[in-house]
Amino acid sequence: MKKIITLLCFATLLACQPKNQETTETQPEETPALNTLTEQQKADGWVLLFDGQSTAGWRNFKSDQVSAGWRIDDDALHFDNTVADGGGDIITNNEYENFELMLEWKIDSCGNSGIIFNVVEDEQYQYVWQTGPEMQVLDNDCHPDAKIVTHRAGDLYDLISCSTETVNPAREWNQVRIVSNEGNYEFWLNGTNVVNFTMHTPEWDAMVAGSKFKDMPAYGKSTKGHIALQDHGDKVWYRNIMIRPL
Repeated sequence: MKKIITLLCFATLLACQPKNQETTETQPEETPALNTLTEQQKADGWVLLFDGQSTAGWRNFKSDQVSAGWRIDDDALHFDNTVADGGGDIITNNEYENFELMLEWKIDSCGNSGIIFNVVEDEQYQYVWQTGPEMQVLDNDCHPDAKIVTHRAGDLYDLISCSTETVNPAREWNQVRIVSNEGNYEFWLNGTNVVNFTMHTPEWDAMVAGSKFKDMPAYGKSTKGHIALQDHGDKVWYRNIMIRPL
């Protein structure tokens, strides 16, 4: 009996020992460098819209160049409002329809900017916001627009307010995800789905008719267009800008 008990104890001890070197632990995926794609992102069809070193792929609205106010600063595409006559909204060279867009932004204290999509470039339009809806970029703690419902960070500007406030304070980075899929849109800010809407419906037309865009007949009509980053006169930074066609 003693021999049997001894053998059982020995077997129990062996079962509790750490596994040998043939077993390896799964290592977490390494955080990619700024303005780069992981191999998985590349395989999933993501494309960089900003390389971290130049303004390649961007230009001012109705221009073939980028003004001096938009420059590269600390691995970010930065609008510097101290540059004389160096502003203007910038747009992507390419147009997009169904897509998933991701980027990060930070705004200066009391600053205002925006991410605008479905922008139509035509001589009859003077500004990107005459055609393209906007995800608001704002310092909610200081800018006067923060007092207006639907004008706060993450809102579908002047149309739909965020379901919850997730924005970080001025000069801190915020993560954005915008999904456009067959007229259905999702806004995500810092990991939270804050706005959902559908364009090109009677409900959409009625909502626009009750907004500041009511006298802009082309606003929100296009199903595709350029993506724009807004010069609203304040310092703003964008980085890790990438897009995936759907």
